[in-house]
Amino acid sequence: MNFDELFGNFPALTITGLEQGAIYALIALGYTLVYGVLRLINFAHSEVFMVGTFTALWTWQALGYDQNSAAPAIGPLILAIVAGLVVAMAASAITAVTVELVAYRPLRRRNAPPLAFLITAIGASFVLAESFGISTSRAPFGMPDLLPQKTVFTLFGAAVTNVQLLILAVTLIMMIALDQFVNRSRLGRGIRAVAQDADTAALMGVNKNRVILLVFVLGGLMAGVGALLWDIRFGYTKFNVGFLIGLKAFSAAVLGGIGNLRGALLGGLLLGVVENYAAGLFGGDWKDFTGFVLLIVLLMFRPTGLLGESLGRARA
Repeated sequence: MNFDELFGNFPALTITGLEQGAIYALIALGYTLVYGVLRLINFAHSEVFMVGTFTALWTWQALGYDQNSAAPAIGPLILAIVAGLVVAMAASAITAVTVELVAYRPLRRRNAPPLAFLITAIGASFVLAESFGISTSRAPFGMPDLLPQKTVFTLFGAAVTNVQLLILAVTLIMMIALDQFVNRSRLGRGIRAVAQDADTAALMGVNKNRVILLVFVLGGLMAGVGALLWDIRFGYTKFNVGFLIGLKAFSAAVLGGIGNLRGALLGGLLLGVVENYAAGLFGGDWKDFTGFVLLIVLLMFRPTGLLGESLGRARA
């Protein structure tokens, strides 16, 4: 155990953990939305994220940027980021809706057992990943360095970069927007009604299928935002890039209390921070191990997660 590394770099490890945890949280929102309404673990959501990483890359390539491009000026930079964000969000949302319409809705019409949904979700995940693997020769793809990391200020001796501030700011904005939408809008009330009691909601005039589609759209949009931030921060993508980060995002959703939007944010940030502390204390090889151990230990003492309130009982 390297306590000197942990305590000597504690502020830097915390900031980096919050940065990584914010991306986990954005993806976790999709898991928790779908589970809150359908009680379904949508394992294909990791590939919804993966599609967003590729479409953002292709958008930047279409705008003339590649790995050798110099960092653009502020105007073209904003245009490139906004264009990549819009396309990634749209592509991820369309992918999520397609999975719902093609894979899950036929099962619901036939009143399939929960195991059928689980197997279908895993199958849809593999189909999406392998389709990209075949078409991309399973090679990793580097991203244009649109936003080089620069230190904006220091906090307790740790450098805080422009990319870290962007990731944290965008995550908080998207989280607040989604939370307000679900808790205060008319469509959000429909989501909470179906999550609480789908049959009663239908009697009250709520269209269950429209609500389910909306949930997949919202989850896809959040995954698209996370995909763009991943591209900017880590600078690469691959056909299976969603596998491990998807597991971590799902773990974050469970940590916070799956079905709870604010819990997804809390779980993501907590998981990112604990992983980085473990990397400092035990070494980088223990990073992923420690995150899943945290999940197991926490669920032993609090099976519902940190904020175990269901989506259907959420209040503004």
